[in-house]
Amino acid sequence: MAQSNNGVVEPELHEIVLHGHRVSYRTAGEGPVILLIHGITGNSAQWGQVIPALAENYTVVAPDLLGHGQSAKPRGDYSLGAFAVGVRDLLIALGHRRATVVGHSLGGGIAMQFVYEYPVFAARLVLVSSGGLGREVHLLLRAATLPGAELVLPVIASQRLHGAGFGVAQVLKAFGLRAGSDLEEMARGYASLADVGARQAFLHSLRAVIDPLGQRVSATDRLYLSSLLPSLIVWGRRDPLIPVSHSGIAHRAMPGSRLEVFDDAGHFPQLEEPVRFAQILRDFMETTEPSEFDFNDEDLQMLRERMLEAAAASASG
Repeated sequence: MAQSNNGVVEPELHEIVLHGHRVSYRTAGEGPVILLIHGITGNSAQWGQVIPALAENYTVVAPDLLGHGQSAKPRGDYSLGAFAVGVRDLLIALGHRRATVVGHSLGGGIAMQFVYEYPVFAARLVLVSSGGLGREVHLLLRAATLPGAELVLPVIASQRLHGAGFGVAQVLKAFGLRAGSDLEEMARGYASLADVGARQAFLHSLRAVIDPLGQRVSATDRLYLSSLLPSLIVWGRRDPLIPVSHSGIAHRAMPGSRLEVFDDAGHFPQLEEPVRFAQILRDFMETTEPSEFDFNDEDLQMLRERMLEAAAASASG
C-alpha cells in the first residue's frame, strides 16, 4: 500500500489476466471492499480523488473495464451482463467475497446487473448518475448509435484536428456541454476513441444500452429487489447527460434507499465535489449493515415473497 509524504493512502495500479485478457485496476486500503465501476469511455482514474479518503477504512478496487483505460480491448461481448461477470471474476481472483458496489453512468447499469445476477457478492448498492433508469439521455450519446458513427468518431478524435484547434471539445460544446468536469471528462473519453480497439468497444457498449431514441435497457421493473440490500443514489442536479429526474425514479422504486443530489454538480459529482462525495459514501458505509444474502432456504423464500408481492401489486394496478 503506497502512502504519500503527507500520509494519504494512494491507490496502486495493478494488472491481472482474466480469461486471457489484461485487466488493469487501482487498489488501496484495507477493510470491507468497495468496488468502483466507471462509465463509458471512462477509466479507474475518474475515482482517483475519492479513493484516498475511502482507503482509510476500506479496501478500494477500481477496475478499468474491458475496452477502457489500460485494460485489453478485445473483440467480444460488451453487454451489461458481460461487464457484470467480469467485475465478479475480478473480485474472485483478488480473493474478495463481498463488496459494496458503486457504479457511475454505464457503471451504474453494470452495478444493478451485478447485484441482480450475483447478490451473494453484493453488500450494498450505490448508483451515481446512473444509466438504466429512464429513456432520456443526451443527444450526443444517441447520435453515436446511428449508422455511420464508425466513420465519424475517428475524425472527431483525430490528433490532426486537435492541432488545428478543432476536435473533441469543440464538438462537445456544440452539443451543449458546459465547461468544467463534464466537458473535460467527455472530451478526454472521446479523444481515447482514436484507438480502434477502444472505438469498437465504445460502439458495442453504447449500442447494447442506447439506440437513436434513447436508453433501451431499463432496470426499473426490478428495482424493488434492491430492498434486499442498503442502497444509495447520488446525482448532480446539473447533469446534462442523464437527467436528475431519474434519481427520483430510482429513489421511489428502491425501498429504503437514500438520495443525495449535488446542486452544483453535473454528470461527475465524484470529480466536482470529491470531499463531499467521499464523506457521503463513508457515512453510508458506517450507518448501514451489509447484505448477507447467501441463497440459503430462508433467503430464497424472502426473494420469492418479494417477487410474488410485486406481481400481485402489478396485477391489482
